[in-house]
Amino acid sequence: MHSKEVPHVKKSLAAFKALTAAGALSLAVVAAPAPALAVGEGPNYGGNGQITTSKLATYSQMVSFLKDQDAKQPAMELEVIGQTVKGRDIHLVKYISDPAKPTILYLTQQHGNEQLTTEGAMEFIKHLGTGKSSGILDGVNILIVPMLNADGAMGDVNFSLDDYLAKGDRHLTRYNAEGVDLNRDHVAKVQPETQALHSNVMRKYRVDYMIDLHHQGTRAERDGKLVSGSILYPTTPNADPAVVEKSKRLGAVVFNNVDSTGWGHLGKYQGGSAETISRNGISVEYGIATLLFEMRGMSDHYLDGYALGQRSNGYLIKQTVTTLTSTAAAIADGSIADADTSFWDTLAEQTSRPAGEAEDE
Repeated sequence: MHSKEVPHVKKSLAAFKALTAAGALSLAVVAAPAPALAVGEGPNYGGNGQITTSKLATYSQMVSFLKDQDAKQPAMELEVIGQTVKGRDIHLVKYISDPAKPTILYLTQQHGNEQLTTEGAMEFIKHLGTGKSSGILDGVNILIVPMLNADGAMGDVNFSLDDYLAKGDRHLTRYNAEGVDLNRDHVAKVQPETQALHSNVMRKYRVDYMIDLHHQGTRAERDGKLVSGSILYPTTPNADPAVVEKSKRLGAVVFNNVDSTGWGHLGKYQGGSAETISRNGISVEYGIATLLFEMRGMSDHYLDGYALGQRSNGYLIKQTVTTLTSTAAAIADGSIADADTSFWDTLAEQTSRPAGEAEDE
């Protein structure tokens, strides 16, 4: 376990927190932070809010952003790891200064209608290019796949999206262009997006940790309060217990940094043990500590209990930045080795609030 104390890491984390606390989500494609709300009680859709895609980065906008940051940041390298069904390049953002250092992979948008994690990843990339935050890179290598399912994110699919809820310039769907859930393809690896991830990331780089970032429905709650997100470690019986414990430590860092904010409220996700899911399959196949993070509310869906109005975008993007920043910093300075996992023993599994009760506007 890496325990080297890295200069400036704690200072860098503090700078990140100050930036996010101040609402410094300055990308043109990102909505402004939402006003302060009760814990977990972000605005719902409920037929009254507005679900729109106009504030979300398109695939082309994301690629332009990545290329711009690559040109500006000496530590950053941009790699194309493969193509989607419809031929869109899949990008990997790399900050690798020493292969011997621990490496964390952040994976977003396996499901194309779960985009706020991608927006947060873009903000995180932007922050890594600033002098105030570059100290984190002294102790950790960072890999980011900011949009695995670009076809689904652009609604460029071979099936109808007429029943999806969002307005704007496009629909976003969970599935890839062939109607396949990529997060059920981590054993067979049939789809080109999954093949690219495994062949050109998982097997190419020595990854120690992975956070797979998703969105869930709007009605999940813990202790009677709607959650801002939920987390879970590998639950397959085939996972190495040491890997599971390492995954739990990764979850402890996220929980301690998000649940304590006042606007964050995390539950334990009710997830299955199938190894077709990345959280389980990747932990078994590669011996990597994995953590699932499910943010609240999707960018688009055909069920209004899953989609969330855009006024929630700000705090959910902030939650992503906090998650990525805190885990990278804890790995960099070695403090993740001391993360207390006992909270998992008492963290309640989230439950689903009945339809109608979650609509708070």
